[in-house]
Amino acid sequence: MTAVAGEDRRRAAVGEESRTAPDAGGRRMRAVVVHGAGDLRVDERDRPVPGAGEVLLAMEWGGICGSDIAYWRNGTSGTAALAHPLVLGHEVAGRVAALGPGVAERGDTRLGEGTPVTVHPARLVGDGVLPERIAGRANLYPHVRYFGSAAFTPHTDGGFSEYRTVRAEQIRPLPNGVSTEQGALAEPLAVALHAVGRVPDLRGRTVLVNGAGPIGSLVVAAARHRGAGTVIAADLSAAALAVARAMGAEETRDLARGDVLPQEVDVVFEASGAPAALGPVLRATARGGTLVQVGNLPGAAAPAVLGDLVTREITWIGSYRFVEEMDDALRALQEGLDLTPLITHRFPLARAEEALAIAADPAAGSSKVMLRLSDA
Repeated sequence: MTAVAGEDRRRAAVGEESRTAPDAGGRRMRAVVVHGAGDLRVDERDRPVPGAGEVLLAMEWGGICGSDIAYWRNGTSGTAALAHPLVLGHEVAGRVAALGPGVAERGDTRLGEGTPVTVHPARLVGDGVLPERIAGRANLYPHVRYFGSAAFTPHTDGGFSEYRTVRAEQIRPLPNGVSTEQGALAEPLAVALHAVGRVPDLRGRTVLVNGAGPIGSLVVAAARHRGAGTVIAADLSAAALAVARAMGAEETRDLARGDVLPQEVDVVFEASGAPAALGPVLRATARGGTLVQVGNLPGAAAPAVLGDLVTREITWIGSYRFVEEMDDALRALQEGLDLTPLITHRFPLARAEEALAIAADPAAGSSKVMLRLSDA
């Protein structure tokens, strides 16, 4: 992640990175905008113009995340609440359409017109300095503007639109052979790779992933990519477990059918975010083993059985977003990591609300739902 300084800091503070000033031709575009709880619209807006240090992207694909669903359903995601309309989407990819002042002059050959790219959705606001104990862990910096987030007011618009201006330093060109659809999944894959990286060495170790939603299934793939031995996935959904198997799980446990979690597992990734799962997951973790919390837990009090944390001397660590693992994700895609089994549905931008409804409905059997952001 890159700290924002001087003029960039001032612009970030007032939300100018999401401005939509019309271009010379007055051309328009469509964007997926949440106006409040239950109020999602495909709005028409002016096409943005790239400012100094920015790149204009013609967006192609976007992946729907749980935070997008939360804003649409509740008007909130975690502690962030909508104060005004917000363009959703932080899992996105597209192609370079134009370069703003300063970018063209640098002659960056990676950013030629038509280049397929994805976006690192985070920008640090301020000096970017962290305490020594977390040096280099920019994901823990307290002031981060993230695509499609209402954490600050003005909010930071996301990329579910036909065009989006992006700071040049947030652009990540896609390797040869990696499509923009796969490139849009580099962001959630980076989340999974960061989680797997919280354990120094997985080679040959037995791994349990509890919760086989999109992130859990990506953790399965990331663990296999990093050399894990046996990977076991557990969930309440048979459809989710089928995706996990396709992503590399050698064993699955269908908890809705009475299966139980394995015992004495070296490394466990808890990806469901359900407090009720913590007791069984801690019991499944080997004595002296490691539990990585990937799923977001509630911000409010919730009952959970935690006794085994002490008596089994379990190391329980959190995992939050990622730092620069998007680069690792793109390398993994280039090396042949196939995320296609994760994608269960595709919708055009005009059917965005239907897409979110499918992604939010457990009965739909969806995993990753993709939005085609362009008619091209």
